[in-house]
Amino acid sequence: MKVFKFGGASVKDSAAVRNVAQIISLFDKQKLIVVVSAMGKTTNKLEEVVDALKNGDKRTYIHLLTDLKDFHYHILGELFTERHYSIYNTIDSIFEKLEQKFEAGFSDNHSFEYDQIVSFGEVLSSHIVSAFLMENGFMVKWMDARKIIRTDNNYQEGNVDWQKTEELVQNRLINEFKENDILLTQGFIGHTPEGFTTTLGREGSDYTAGILAYCSNAESVTIWKDVPGMLNADPKYFDETIKLDEISFKEAIELSYYGASVIHPKTIKPLQNKDIPLFVKSFIHPENDGTIIQSSTKNDHLVSSYIFKVNQILISLTPKDFSFIVEENLSEIFQLLAKVNAKINIMQNSAVSFHFLVDAKKTNIDQLLKLFGEKYLLKYNEGLELVTIRHYNQETIDKVIAGKEIMLQQKTRQTARIVMKDLS
Repeated sequence: MKVFKFGGASVKDSAAVRNVAQIISLFDKQKLIVVVSAMGKTTNKLEEVVDALKNGDKRTYIHLLTDLKDFHYHILGELFTERHYSIYNTIDSIFEKLEQKFEAGFSDNHSFEYDQIVSFGEVLSSHIVSAFLMENGFMVKWMDARKIIRTDNNYQEGNVDWQKTEELVQNRLINEFKENDILLTQGFIGHTPEGFTTTLGREGSDYTAGILAYCSNAESVTIWKDVPGMLNADPKYFDETIKLDEISFKEAIELSYYGASVIHPKTIKPLQNKDIPLFVKSFIHPENDGTIIQSSTKNDHLVSSYIFKVNQILISLTPKDFSFIVEENLSEIFQLLAKVNAKINIMQNSAVSFHFLVDAKKTNIDQLLKLFGEKYLLKYNEGLELVTIRHYNQETIDKVIAGKEIMLQQKTRQTARIVMKDLS
């Protein structure tokens, strides 16, 4: 049994849905758990719906739902020739629930309200894809992840109850393979012990695939994307990219930790724990090999990988008194940064100063000045880049620092990290 995950781009319109069916047909008579994301940019639109509900803006709320309904109905119209198909009634009922939600109002728990609304993106998508597969002769059953993935009450970032989820997967999901080849469900969403919907946070749909594979002891997981596999650099920042044919779980987690966007570490960890290989393949060219992520580290060093972060701010803190930077200062600094949810991309300290790098878009300098102004002198440099090179040599370093001024540099045996700015 295999687990497939199709993201928003792979189900963005009717042609994409047809392509999903074509890919699945390549695995005729095989047992598949298929996880789908919301269609296209539906999640972004539903986030706007949440804001309209919070603001009590009924006109915007209804307008946004109308747009979403038109978008999904357009896809339905191209997939199903007649309006009498039961899928129309299913989609109608979902939008009715969303429309009625406005009258219930918005509670004080924003994250709770977010999860109850945004989760409908995956529900809509999965119903449409499942209905299309069924109409085209596939032995498929729609499954509700809100009754399978058990989490705690940490809305927007639900923590999985692994023991209960494994029990639910075995009892409610796997048993359905007796009469079906394909079990189709939603990524990104789960449920609390009380039955309320939760979401799993960033890259939640990939994570769902990892959870279900772990709990079902799957043969493998395949994430279908619009890229040929994992590349050694983002094509936006690097002219000559190379596909990584085979890397280890450890290497994939390292790359993701430093900012590579293909796979999130929380997706990889449950697969690593049971040694379940993860494939990253192209839904445009499904016949191609893609990338395999597995336990062996023998190929990790063969290709250097580059991770770029732009629009960075390098901040330096120096105590205003005559003290040095010691453990007590560092503890205080980290506590203050945690208060404003500031994420450090790289850090370094000397006897009298502490330097750290943050994303400009996620950082309020005035807020930091206020936080640290009483005890520390704060200086900062804007418009910087951070490049991380895995399995570097001097040639790879020289390649990325050409025409740059180095502001900060760190090296370990396998990783070089350089903060730099343009000399021009």
